[in-house]
Amino acid sequence: MEQAINKIEDIAKSIVDCAFKVHSTLGPGLLESVYQICLTHDLRKRGYAVRIEVPMPVTYDGVFIETGYRIDMLVEECIIIENKTVETILPVHQMQLLTYLRLSQNKLGFLINWRTSLIKNGIQRIVNGL
Repeated sequence: MEQAINKIEDIAKSIVDCAFKVHSTLGPGLLESVYQICLTHDLRKRGYAVRIEVPMPVTYDGVFIETGYRIDMLVEECIIIENKTVETILPVHQMQLLTYLRLSQNKLGFLINWRTSLIKNGIQRIVNGL
């Protein structure tokens, strides 16, 4: 268990490091998709498996529902990243990520708002049940 937690924390550090690199290079003001592509590129350069626009179906009472929800990024099948370019992160954005974590049974996610002058103010770490 401790080894798995250490692996997740190592990945999390790389995500934050790559986000800092992307933001310091590009700055705020671009489309969410640009940041997503660049962050994916940097994480893959570090050897991480990254899937983007991952379908997030919902199962309710035995019924499989393909809702069209999509996780922005899934890193190493264990950390979800939701990218935003909004003036202010709202509680609904946090709830969205927490719901994705719960439905996918992942424990850690990052909500990254690229529309901020300092990226450290735009990164929120969201934990599911730890």
